[in-house]
Amino acid sequence: MQHLDTAERRARIARRHAVAGPHRRPTVEDAAASVVCLHATDPAGLYLSAWARTDGFTVDDLDRAFYVDRTLIKHLAMRRTLFAVPRDVLPVVQAACSAKVAATERRRLIKDVVAAGLATDGARWFDEAVAATVAELADGEPLTSTQLRQRLAVIDARVAYGGDKPWAGTFSIASRVLTCLQASGTVVRAGNLGRWTTSRPTWVLARDWLGGDIEPLDEHEARATLVRAWLGRFGPATEADVTWWLGSTLRDVRRALADVRAVEVALDGGATGWVLPDDVDPAGPVEPWVALLPWLDPTTMGWTDRDWYVGPHRAQVYDSVGNGGAAIWVDGRIVGAWTVTADGQVELYLLEDVGREATTAVEAEAHRLSGWLAGTSVVPRFPAPLVGGRGASRLVEGT
Repeated sequence: MQHLDTAERRARIARRHAVAGPHRRPTVEDAAASVVCLHATDPAGLYLSAWARTDGFTVDDLDRAFYVDRTLIKHLAMRRTLFAVPRDVLPVVQAACSAKVAATERRRLIKDVVAAGLATDGARWFDEAVAATVAELADGEPLTSTQLRQRLAVIDARVAYGGDKPWAGTFSIASRVLTCLQASGTVVRAGNLGRWTTSRPTWVLARDWLGGDIEPLDEHEARATLVRAWLGRFGPATEADVTWWLGSTLRDVRRALADVRAVEVALDGGATGWVLPDDVDPAGPVEPWVALLPWLDPTTMGWTDRDWYVGPHRAQVYDSVGNGGAAIWVDGRIVGAWTVTADGQVELYLLEDVGREATTAVEAEAHRLSGWLAGTSVVPRFPAPLVGGRGASRLVEGT
C-alpha cells in the first residue's frame, strides 16, 4: 500500500486549495472549484475565502458571479450547510445531498407546525404553503422572506421552541418554508439587499433564475461524482472524513468510493486514507507558504480528523461543536488565529514560534488583508475561541 505522509497532505493543500500565493486562481469560479464549493453560511467569511484564493479579488467579482453571470449559486447542500456552488456542480449536489436535506426539513416543519397548533393536517398545510409561495414568486419579482410573509397569511407566523430552556426562542415559518424550497431546488437566492458582510437575500424560482429546472440526476451516480470531485481536492481522506463532509451514511460513502475506484493509502499514525486511482503518487514539497483563512473556510473545515493540520491547537481554533474560526496557516498547519478590529485592521494571534521568515510572511499577509478591507469591520459568526482570550500571543496589527 502506498504511503502518503503528512508533509504530502499539507503540500496538497497549497496546490489544490489555491491558498498559497503562487497557486491562487484567476477567477472566483476557479477559486470555488478548487475546494468543490465555498462555505457560505457566514456572508463575510464567504468573501474572505474567495479573497484568499483569487488573484486581485474584489467584492464585485463575487457579486457578479452570483447575481449577473450566475456562475455560482448559493445552495443548501451537504450537512444542511449553505455553499456557493459552481453552476455545473449544482445538479450533482442537489441529487447527492440537497434532496435528502429537503425531505428532512419538510418532515421537521410539518411536525413543528402541528405541535404549535397551526394545523392539524401538517402535510396538507405544507403543500398549501409551498403552492402559495411558488405562486407568489411566479411573476419573477425577487422577494425577501419578510415580503413573502406580509403577502401570504399561510406563512405569516412565528413558532416558539425550547420552552424555558436557555436556548429557547422563536422561528419564522416563512424562513422555514424557504429553507425547504431552497433545499428542494425550487427557489434560489437572487440578490442581497445588504452589504457583503450581511445577509438579506431575495428569492426567485430556480427555473426563472437558471433558465430551467435543475437537471435531475440519479442519486447514487451524483454521489459518486461528488466524491470523485472532493477526493481530487481533499484526498487522501478517511472514510470518516468523506462521510462527515457529505453528511451521508457510511454505507453510501463506501458505495461511492467503490464506484470511483478509489484506492487505499497509508497515512501517518496508522490510519487508512483514500485517493483517486490516478492520485496515488506523492507530488513532493512546495515552497514555504502562509494564508489567513476565515471562519468556516472550506480548508479549515475540510476533514473531521484534523489533528494532522491543527495539532494541539484544536480547542483554541475550533468551538465546542467543531466550527473553525479564522486561522493562521503556515506550510499546511494551523498555528494561530486572527480577527478584525472595529476599524478594519487585522490582528494576529500566534500559538507557537514559527520562525522569523514565516512570521514576516504572516505579517505581510495581514497587511494585505487590512489594505483590502479598507476600514471595513467584519464580525465573525464563529470566532476562534482564543481570540481575545487566553493562550495566544498577539503578534501584530496588520496596518
